[in-house]
Amino acid sequence: MTPDPGLAGWLQLTLTPGLGAAALRGLLKQFGLPEKILASSRAQLSAHIPSPALEALDSPSVGEAVTRTLAWAGGAGHNVVTMVDDAYPKALLEIPDPPAVLYAVGRVDLLQRTGFAIVGSRNASAQGEQNAETFAKALSDAGLVIISGLAVGIDAAAHRGGLAGAASTIAVLGTGVDIVYPRRNAQLAASIAERGLLLSEFPLGSAPLAAHFPRRNRLISGLGSGCLVVEAALASGSLITARTAADQGRDVFAIPGSIHSPLSKGCHALIKAGAKLVESADDVLNELGGFRPSGYASTTADRTRAGDSEVGLLAHMGHDPVDVDSLCLRAGLSADQVSSELLRLELDGRVAALPGGLYQRLDKG
Repeated sequence: MTPDPGLAGWLQLTLTPGLGAAALRGLLKQFGLPEKILASSRAQLSAHIPSPALEALDSPSVGEAVTRTLAWAGGAGHNVVTMVDDAYPKALLEIPDPPAVLYAVGRVDLLQRTGFAIVGSRNASAQGEQNAETFAKALSDAGLVIISGLAVGIDAAAHRGGLAGAASTIAVLGTGVDIVYPRRNAQLAASIAERGLLLSEFPLGSAPLAAHFPRRNRLISGLGSGCLVVEAALASGSLITARTAADQGRDVFAIPGSIHSPLSKGCHALIKAGAKLVESADDVLNELGGFRPSGYASTTADRTRAGDSEVGLLAHMGHDPVDVDSLCLRAGLSADQVSSELLRLELDGRVAALPGGLYQRLDKG
């Protein structure tokens, strides 16, 4: 991508401490592009910029930050995309507070494709992660770029599914794009940088501050044509992303779950509030229109229905978490027999062990 010749001006404004997004939008509206803003007298600017920010605007520290960022942007696969660049995602121009610049590592062409957000709990169940990955791959194969936030749990599973599909994935970060958070997702982040896109509105070196993540979430929802919540507790940040998506005019989808699971409460609340209940990727594609499956494997729900006729311990498990004693009663087996069969099923990837001595059936992909 050819850099914007006025990139230094954009960086000088956005890297000035105390010059917030609202003030910058006011300056752009009043004066035009950054070069015109910076060419204006400081007396003219004083009516629009707080005094501390005006003093910092021409400071050596801001100049050094601009120089460092321009040097970074010269690296392979590194880009700083301003809101007047052709590469800037049109979808973000529709939201109330689009960032003036985006820092990107990887395939910036993905910003021009139709995206779809998948979010959910960091403390996801094994089944939730499998659902997220399966849905993401199916939707990616149908042409939707999967967007999520690189958190552990559902986000990471969604990115894996997006990478496995045809359209790839975008990870929107709550840090500088040069920082991987959490560190346990470093290998996944490297794969996304190579085959997808890492994206952030925060300057290089920005730490994972708590206030960054709600702002990050509005970009996850804003980049997508819809947002799917896979698992979420009632206090989950994923519900904030879903509500932001609705406010932005995006479709909101949720996967239902067990009435006994805290991770289903958030999804059920969204469905009660009007989110679309989905059981397969086809349900999402039919709602969005214009996207059709392209040879992806049968969905989780299809495999679940196909497995309902299975005999043995699985036939007695259902799809809610269950303890060994309950399985002994249902199957008429001893505790040793049930434990032995559970171990075999766990090694085969058909059952997951949960905290508290519970087990849950998995839909094997």
